Amino acid sequence: MTPLASCPTDTLAAIRGVLTDIDETLSTQGQLTADAYAAMAALKKAGLLVIPVTGRPAGWCDHIARFWPVDAVVGENGAFWMWHDAKAVKLRTRFIQSESERAEGRRRLAAVRAEVMESVPGAGIASDQPYRLADLAIDFCEDVPALSRTEIEHIVSIFEKHGAHAKVSSIHVNGWFGDYDKLTTTKAMMAELFGIDLTREAERYVFSGDSPNDSPMFGFFPNAVGVANVREFADAMPSLPRWVTTARSGAGFVELAQALIAARNPSRTAAPPAASRSG
Repeated sequence: MTPLASCPTDTLAAIRGVLTDIDETLSTQGQLTADAYAAMAALKKAGLLVIPVTGRPAGWCDHIARFWPVDAVVGENGAFWMWHDAKAVKLRTRFIQSESERAEGRRRLAAVRAEVMESVPGAGIASDQPYRLADLAIDFCEDVPALSRTEIEHIVSIFEKHGAHAKVSSIHVNGWFGDYDKLTTTKAMMAELFGIDLTREAERYVFSGDSPNDSPMFGFFPNAVGVANVREFADAMPSLPRWVTTARSGAGFVELAQALIAARNPSRTAAPPAASRSG
């Protein structure tokens, strides 16, 4: 991973959009700072697409698509994407699976949930689980005392024993049934919603993230950017980002936004609007 400051200006100036994880990439210690929110708005104002790609639930994504300065959002590790249709003034959702497939997945995940709760003392069901439509999120540090890496790996093994996919984020193990992930759904969304072939245009888009479930995205995007805390998970990821910020979490995302906007406006300092730096 090379410092973002070493990225050529021409490379940054050619970027057309930012795809980003949320937890500890946009957020900082569980909070979305004003600076990180302003950075998203500044990127959109500069003409870039802004699309969160997250493991967070449908209920959160409804809010994000409606009220955040974004063009769309991919949720539950690729189960769907949502966007606000400005012409129709409506929220729209495109699911990867049918309702019957999602219902069957939830039925099978109930057995996984029971086994995890019995086998891994200290694990919790994520507080946002009631707002999920397709996956099961096991909390290992957000609202419970942090579990060890061995315990997290045990949770993953339980999902996999039942035939489910499992991905580790900075706070949850997310599991689901179905052949999709953040990358496959992002590629489909970009093609259907924006007419963009990411396989051909990958160099023109940045993905920013911080944790193992972002590894497929890091491997696909040649100019992927990790916020500094990605280093904590480096030994658990098959693919790492090419670039890494100096700052952690939301401040790292702001650093990325500043670099992209400055490269598009070399005659101006292009930092997003300053705001409170608490959180």
